[in-house]
Amino acid sequence: MDTVLMLISLLGGLAMFLYGMEIMGDGLKQGSSAALKNFLGKLTTNVVLGVLTGTIVTAIIQSSTATIVLTVGLIGAGILNLKQAVSIVLGANIGTTVTAQLIRLMDIEAGGNSILTFFKPNTLAPMALILGIIMIMFIKKGNSKTVGTIALGFGILFSGLMMMTDAVDPLSESQAFADLLSRFSTMPLLGILTGLVLTVIVQSSSAMVGILQALSSTGAMTFNLVYPIIMGINLGTCVTTAMVCSIGTSKDAKRTGIVHIVFNTVGTILFMIAMTLLQKTGFWPNLWGSVVNSGGIADFQTIFNLLTAVVLLPFTGVLVNIACKVVKDEEQEADMYPELSALDRKLMISPALALQAVGKSLAVMARAARDNTLLSLQQFDKYDENTSEVINAREERLDSFTDIADNYLIELSRSIEDQKDSRELNILMQIGPNLERIGDYATNYDELAQRMAAADLKFSDGARQELTIMTDAIGEILRLTEKALETGSEETTRRIEPLEEVIDDMVLMLKNRHADRLRRGVCVVDNGLIFMETLTNLERAADQCSSIAMLLLSRNNPAIMENHHQYIQDLHNSGDVSYLAEQENRRQQYLVPLENIKF
Repeated sequence: MDTVLMLISLLGGLAMFLYGMEIMGDGLKQGSSAALKNFLGKLTTNVVLGVLTGTIVTAIIQSSTATIVLTVGLIGAGILNLKQAVSIVLGANIGTTVTAQLIRLMDIEAGGNSILTFFKPNTLAPMALILGIIMIMFIKKGNSKTVGTIALGFGILFSGLMMMTDAVDPLSESQAFADLLSRFSTMPLLGILTGLVLTVIVQSSSAMVGILQALSSTGAMTFNLVYPIIMGINLGTCVTTAMVCSIGTSKDAKRTGIVHIVFNTVGTILFMIAMTLLQKTGFWPNLWGSVVNSGGIADFQTIFNLLTAVVLLPFTGVLVNIACKVVKDEEQEADMYPELSALDRKLMISPALALQAVGKSLAVMARAARDNTLLSLQQFDKYDENTSEVINAREERLDSFTDIADNYLIELSRSIEDQKDSRELNILMQIGPNLERIGDYATNYDELAQRMAAADLKFSDGARQELTIMTDAIGEILRLTEKALETGSEETTRRIEPLEEVIDDMVLMLKNRHADRLRRGVCVVDNGLIFMETLTNLERAADQCSSIAMLLLSRNNPAIMENHHQYIQDLHNSGDVSYLAEQENRRQQYLVPLENIKF
């Protein structure tokens, strides 16, 4: 009966430990969402910086698996490449040791010192719980809920740890337990297997190391017993990651999982060989049978992961090659817009990163809409049915991605608490439909060109020259829109509205001139109607670009979101020097050449 009660207490403590870690991790992810975006989203190709980034991010969110899941999502979004992902994986294993270093607070001996007493878990845990509940239930201002969640998770984590420690305390006097451990200490491979299997079951390397640290309070854990289990724990955590990386993700994402397995496996083999040689040669003879406490366990885990990363860091290229050989590329037509395949739900761990991925995909969507627009306008020169099929297939993909993005953002909205992230989500939800409509206009040009080809109609020389200049102007405003979405540059965004005004003037001029051509009999009615309809669609496409620009500018000026039209009116009437200069440049570039065309 005593054994059953001890097991219940141990599992109950483990449950509290895991739940506390989950709550604390959620709070840290929520509170550091923007920081994660900066760390991961702007990562350079520098491998050392990548390792540092993986270490810091994992230390922040308290989970190497979560870091690698985020990395996989960013690969799918096109924000990171495989080489960058590998460096983050190397760092993630180091960052996960932070939890064990926190748990070593159990080793503190206060000795009557009030300051040290404060940092002991049996004092710190209830203090954290009190702070957490006050911040969540009573303060309710700013980031108080986030801070309260972190504190609450921290308190629950240490309460669970102390519960596990109390549960295993009777084992310190158990001869059967001591005999069992002595057998394990002579069979390191069994220790590795035990650590691996239990980590796969518990799904948390930090929790397994925490259990070891709790067991160390019995005074029966020797170094010879502990180090193989820690190696097994490291192997176990990469199994979970590999499973996550293999489900519904790109090939580079699957390769990331392979790299994690190879990295941990090679590191374990090398370290096991080194430890065996050291023991056989009699190095530090008092170490192997010595009793370790929670601090010793934490230190070994940190040293093991740090040295493994340092040793394998020069071989990141080899790791990438191994992963590419295991997960080979299929020979198929290149995808011009891979970011439009889907949005990875794994990124919802960090709303800021998820929003960044959506923004990245919308920029690609703008590029696809621009490509389709220019391809469709070429159909007026020489209509081709195969080109029409390409245009329609691309448009279907744009429509499909709009639905994907809408559903993704709706689901993501349930996880967003930060006001800035909420405003960004609102902006992105409005940008998608604007881009979709630009894509719709592209198919309209193609259909109009098809009507002309079927009736064997041609535009007049003057109309063709005019349409060429209009195509250049539309291509430029779509290029600016794509660049503004991709870079977030306010300078680029502000260049869109002056060009949109010039396009409006160009359309008005061309409609008047074409009406005059119709009156003079230079152009037939059917041609004239198609030309007029084309101009209307081009003007509407430019209007959509203007709307997107206003949405992007509202990131730093929320008042624009409330009244786009008033902002534009004020802009036109303000006499802004940069606005007027850009507008004049565009007039010289597009409007003046139109005026010089003989019609």
